[in-house]
Amino acid sequence: MAAAGGGMYRKEKSIQLKSSSAALYNNLSVLRLPGRQLACFSAVHGPSVNVVSAAADGLGFSHRQLQAKEGGMAVSTCVLTQAAWCVLPSRVLLVLTSQKGIQMYESDGSIMVYWHALDVTEHPPAQAVFARGIAAAGGRFICVGTSSGLVLVFDIPPKGTNITVSEVLEQHHDAITDIAAELGQAPDGAGDLVTADDAGTLCVWSAGEEFTLLSKIPAFGCTCSSVKLWNGVVAAGYGNGQIRLYEAATGLLRAEVNAHARWIYALDLAPQTGKLLSGAEDSFVHVWKLSRNPDTDDVEIEHCHAECVTDTQVCGARFCDPEGNSFAVTGYDLSEIFRYGQA
Repeated sequence: MAAAGGGMYRKEKSIQLKSSSAALYNNLSVLRLPGRQLACFSAVHGPSVNVVSAAADGLGFSHRQLQAKEGGMAVSTCVLTQAAWCVLPSRVLLVLTSQKGIQMYESDGSIMVYWHALDVTEHPPAQAVFARGIAAAGGRFICVGTSSGLVLVFDIPPKGTNITVSEVLEQHHDAITDIAAELGQAPDGAGDLVTADDAGTLCVWSAGEEFTLLSKIPAFGCTCSSVKLWNGVVAAGYGNGQIRLYEAATGLLRAEVNAHARWIYALDLAPQTGKLLSGAEDSFVHVWKLSRNPDTDDVEIEHCHAECVTDTQVCGARFCDPEGNSFAVTGYDLSEIFRYGQA
């Protein structure tokens, strides 16, 4: 397939991690610090998250490890499920989810500003309890999913620790896998948040004082592991290796691609160009380009680049800039973050 727009990518200097990455969905988060030639990367392994700050020239690195907080006097080691930076207009928080609860830190991981314990008593005894799925929404909220299918909406003040649960969204009946906020400009009525679950159900929401459900996209027998929202288009990655594109406002299926031979673990989207990144168990990372046909309003997807990360089960993949000119990849049992830039 011919490469479309934006040229090829080549491997750049890797970032070493203090420990390898766990086989978790979306197990890489990247924070670009505007105005500073610095990027931060985080990946989860067991009870800890590796946070690495890297200079743009690829020479200087600083490392920090954060630990999962134990509820009470627990002896068992609590396992983290995800770490992600949430960028709000007034502040940036690093959010960790685990089997015990939700931890929110200042962006550099120096100070924990909030801890929310999961209520274990609400779950049947045989069921795993955890939080997973993290996204900033509506300028002042952070939404976090749970294994019972609930989505907790936290109201985040411009500064300080007075964070509260403002709402609980109750539309999913299976564990939340991923949550994504609109990265572009949502058309009228398209909503600005999408939530996904283990069964493959997707919900599109309009964020605000009260969140409103706009559309519910039914499951088709396959887990949705990762989801993105861009200019009113939902991009969803599934356990069968498919990427599906839906109209956020109506839930209509607009395109589907058999993108990978195995389970997709991560999607990312470059907001300024509509490039879509997908990474999967099949050791491939693909770059796609989403667009809308101005004449027909059809949603179109074209393949731009394929990268084989040899012998690596890819579990995290993120663009490192808003144009999608560079991306980073984590893999199960891999003690480094691979980086790629346009040649």
